[in-house]
Amino acid sequence: MMTNGERFVDKFMHATEKFKKVYGSADQGDMDSPVVHRHDEFEDNSEEQLSHFEERTDSEGHHYAIRKDEEPAEEH
Repeated sequence: MMTNGERFVDKFMHATEKFKKVYGSADQGDMDSPVVHRHDEFEDNSEEQLSHFEERTDSEGHHYAIRKDEEPAEEH
């Protein structure tokens, strides 16, 4: 007897098999070739906005960002 999780996986696998028949196999490209990183206007704008932040790590290892022009609050 199948559990709910097994039934879900079974239905999911059947659905993906149907998608493959309709749309064809996924195009994965050459897995050994390096990723080509292209800069566009959106990415340039994002990088400019992120350049105003600095990443910090607290004493417990949590990461957070602060604006470079602000002083961080004192840790308690």
